[in-house]
Amino acid sequence: MRLAILVLAALPVAAQAQTSAVLVTDPDTTAQGDVAVTIYNDDLALVQDKRTLALPGGRTRQEFPDVSASIRPETVTLSGTGIGIVEQNFDFDLLTPEKLMAKAVGRTITVIRTDPVTKAEIREEARVLANNNGTIVQIGNRIEVLERMGARVVFASLPPNLRARPTLSVTLDSASAGARPVTLNYLSRGLGWKADYVALFDEAGGKIDVQGWITLTNTSGTTFSKASTLLVAGAVGQADGGNRRQYRPPVPPGNAAGTESANRERLGDFYVYPLAERTTIANAQQKQVSFLDVSGSPAAKAYYYRNAWLGRSDEAQSADTVLRFSSSREGGLGDALPAGTVRVYMRDARGQPQFIGESNIGHTPMGSRLALKTGEAFDVKVQTTVEKREKLGEYKWRTSMRYRVTNARDAAVTVELAQAGLDSWWKDTRIESESLVSERTNADEALWKVAVPANGETIVTAVFFTRY
Repeated sequence: MRLAILVLAALPVAAQAQTSAVLVTDPDTTAQGDVAVTIYNDDLALVQDKRTLALPGGRTRQEFPDVSASIRPETVTLSGTGIGIVEQNFDFDLLTPEKLMAKAVGRTITVIRTDPVTKAEIREEARVLANNNGTIVQIGNRIEVLERMGARVVFASLPPNLRARPTLSVTLDSASAGARPVTLNYLSRGLGWKADYVALFDEAGGKIDVQGWITLTNTSGTTFSKASTLLVAGAVGQADGGNRRQYRPPVPPGNAAGTESANRERLGDFYVYPLAERTTIANAQQKQVSFLDVSGSPAAKAYYYRNAWLGRSDEAQSADTVLRFSSSREGGLGDALPAGTVRVYMRDARGQPQFIGESNIGHTPMGSRLALKTGEAFDVKVQTTVEKREKLGEYKWRTSMRYRVTNARDAAVTVELAQAGLDSWWKDTRIESESLVSERTNADEALWKVAVPANGETIVTAVFFTRY
């Protein structure tokens, strides 16, 4: 039989009367009180749960069911008038068919099968010998593998310490008896959010419409009912390195951080996005809330190709298609942009929006310029050739490069062609000659803005002096 179809019940074993052990839970009820959840970007949330407790005087053990299954127990604090915490325990061993069978090793269970001929139920007592990738039981003088029997299993009682819901138990010392409000605070994993942007680009009009959505996810194992919710945009420090910086591949030129202050609530150096209404954050659910809606912001398309040092190609390679726009107050989206994914659409000849690509952005201040790669151009290609390499002496090389840029479109285009790797560490690279004047965008790259006619091509050549 499959463990997933185990039946939990309290049934009498033959010729013996036993006390029933019945577990009753209602998935639509919660022991949570007034819940407030602050959710950060890096798989982290602060939960504040205000409950009313009826406490006797002196020491007592109080249980707090329906805390997050991904709670960080070391972060728990409990505040209330006239109480002190003596000890706390988090019971995260949740009741599941698998756990129930694992706890039954060495115990006696009842196996119920149906006779294939008479259709009568056959009940047998079985001792669970092992539960390792399958359950092995002893029934009388025979050993059987339970998974292959097509049976169901009845347990007479529940083992200790298995909980239907994640539960925090706290031993309190109360100065006096009576009902009083207490606030439970803790950090939890399993809750996170990011921004998702839908951008409709009008190339002919040079405009873009952008709608921003907050996408909230809950994989904590617990539902938070009617929670007051704050979302914090930014990377908060975590001792386990939760906000460590990750490698980011080179991006198209045109990105620049802004210097304008957005009209958003702040928390220290972070922006805060409160949800307008209380919401239930269900476990294993995504929830989306709109936070940005801008129409007609200026935008433009560009083509970009970046060639690695000594990069060569036997066949022409597609240039990147780049979308450029701004988050500035004047001539832009007019807001700070939380990290997320920008998905870009354009209307086809029938006027229907069609998806053309997506790109991730980091936390972006207002007033920033953005350049996002949305895909690779079908008709705009670049073929690079190393025409000559001459060694002039120790750590002295002359390299002649040729770049063929082609355009199969029926309109002229400009391709931003970058040659990278010019100054990785030797610091004295120079361009001896070039057929088109370049711009040194940084110590490591030169950039040509190559005008290519409709249904035509343009050749760019350059000679470099380097140590390698």
